[in-house]
Amino acid sequence: MTKTRVVWWQLYEACRALRNNCDGQDLIEYTLMAGFIVCGVVTLAPEIAQSFVTVMSKANSVVVLAASS
Repeated sequence: MTKTRVVWWQLYEACRALRNNCDGQDLIEYTLMAGFIVCGVVTLAPEIAQSFVTVMSKANSVVVLAASS
């Protein structure tokens, strides 16, 4: 087998293993579901949208402060 063919075979096997790996799938699904719910609530209720923006702004400030130290 040529070196190029070996590299392609290894790449194929790595992609196949990645496709068959389902670890963390539930966490991603729950996160997407929560994101859709938040988007719907924020879109439909302006009062909640303003408090959500305030909370996210405070969280962003904390993250920026932690990253600068």
